[in-house]
Amino acid sequence: MPEPPSILFVNRVFPPDRGASGRCLADLAERAARAGWRVTVLADGAGPVEAPRGIAVVRAGGRGEGRPGLRGYLAALTRLTVRALTLPRHDVVVTMTDPPLLALAGPPLAMRHGAAVHWCHDLFPALLPVLGVSPPGAAVRLLEGAMAAALRRHARVIAIGRCMAGRLRALGVAEPAVLPNWGDPAIRPLPRAVSALRAERGLGERFTVAYAGNFGLAHPLGALLAAAADLPEVAFLLVGDGRGHAAVAEAAGRLDNVHVLPFQPAGRLSDTLAAADLHVAAMDPRAEGLLVPCKVYGALAAARPCLFLGPAGSEAARLLAEQGCGMALDPGDSRGLAAVIRAYAADPARCAADGARAQAAAQAWDADAAAARFLALTAALRPAPCASAPAWGSGHG
Repeated sequence: MPEPPSILFVNRVFPPDRGASGRCLADLAERAARAGWRVTVLADGAGPVEAPRGIAVVRAGGRGEGRPGLRGYLAALTRLTVRALTLPRHDVVVTMTDPPLLALAGPPLAMRHGAAVHWCHDLFPALLPVLGVSPPGAAVRLLEGAMAAALRRHARVIAIGRCMAGRLRALGVAEPAVLPNWGDPAIRPLPRAVSALRAERGLGERFTVAYAGNFGLAHPLGALLAAAADLPEVAFLLVGDGRGHAAVAEAAGRLDNVHVLPFQPAGRLSDTLAAADLHVAAMDPRAEGLLVPCKVYGALAAARPCLFLGPAGSEAARLLAEQGCGMALDPGDSRGLAAVIRAYAADPARCAADGARAQAAAQAWDADAAAARFLALTAALRPAPCASAPAWGSGHG
């Protein structure tokens, strides 16, 4: 009987490690296994190695830090590359963008395995200055040239937004595919009245705005805090962690209507998102095409409208406009943001209608739909199976 098609995913994090890329990887890996693929995931750290049925998890060693520094990322890149070269051959090897320069490993890994695919969640090294990392100019030029050359040598490059695909084409990638992210399948739309978090924070009937996710340097929240200061009648929930969390918490400490909470357990995800009437996501304009905030997709899956503080050309802005479930604003326009929040608070019918459209958009593009698209893109890169092989390319669970 023919061997099933095989795929190797390489990424620094995989659940229970925290990280958006690891969560997306778990969603796709599980559905690829259900569709008949032999799936291996190579992640960093020493464990654990438990995984959904049908997925083999291999760990490359190391400490598996939550957010390592530059040296930690380079060490993880080395460990992952060396370990991937020792694994049995797979038909397709998929690199992701954690650690940041993992695309450089794609072409060498293709010599050991089959076709190399790069699933681009963040575009490096162009994103480094946005994150406050400024290598010497000569080093940046060297990295940019090496990255562009490596990306062009992949059998396929997959971007998470149309804005990112445009950036990749500018680097010489001929036909980047677009596969947007999706909401966590664990998210269930809930009425705000059942949210335990609302009761815990004593929010009562107050209109509530939430920012839930990474407090990163690429996600400026100054305008949101300024809007909160202008809207004492509105409650604001800032939930998550990241390098900017301490600064945000300090600034929010002067505002009685702002509640800053740490990262919440996965089991409370739906309840946390349901606590708000309206969600906000933010992105530094310099990051357009270099990343797409995944928290937008979480808000839509929770059936809540979302405001995006970022450039109009970003995938997030285009999604909200096309689906009619929110809008984009200049990330520095605190007065405009306050006015829009006030308008939503005064119009429950609008909030509900936009929330319904958000839910419909999330249901139309979920993990199952994304997995089907991903498998179709990767299936074309390997030789066609003989007639007796399993129909691995058609199902997605």
